[in-house]
Amino acid sequence: MSSTITSPPRTMMEVYQSLPEGTLAELVDNQLYMSPSPLYQHQNLLFEISKEISIGISTKGKVLVAPMDVYLDDKRNAVQPDIIVILKENMDIIDPKGHIHGVPDLLVEVLSPGNKEHDLITKKALYEKFGVKEYWIVDPETKLFLGFELKDAKFQKVHEEIGRFDSGLLGLKFEI
Repeated sequence: MSSTITSPPRTMMEVYQSLPEGTLAELVDNQLYMSPSPLYQHQNLLFEISKEISIGISTKGKVLVAPMDVYLDDKRNAVQPDIIVILKENMDIIDPKGHIHGVPDLLVEVLSPGNKEHDLITKKALYEKFGVKEYWIVDPETKLFLGFELKDAKFQKVHEEIGRFDSGLLGLKFEI
């Protein structure tokens, strides 16, 4: 999306929205985070996981991959999770001509060398705060899958295993 800036941005959300399309950036609690493009190992694992989830939920919802803006709110939080899963009953958060506005059902982050803390701490806390039902973190070096499920408004670790994804929300298991 290309746009002409007619006046200086007044908010961090306006700064975020003025970035060129495809910019790897996120706005978390009104703080802008930028990162370089992912490495091969990250992208390869991202593709394999998204393919397996897509096959497993083909009639239950939609799977989208980064970069795709997810506006958790309109003022302070816009993220680009690696994999976004939206179940049929929640499809109204997808703007077919734009982005996602609302809280996806499941999010997956594949760790990169420079952003492990961002995914493990900052984004985990953000996703918990906004009520993401399941959050998965995958380490491409070890293939360790960490799965968190929202229970009583808090993430509880429900899975920790090398090479295996096991989502209660999706009723889906597979090995990578």
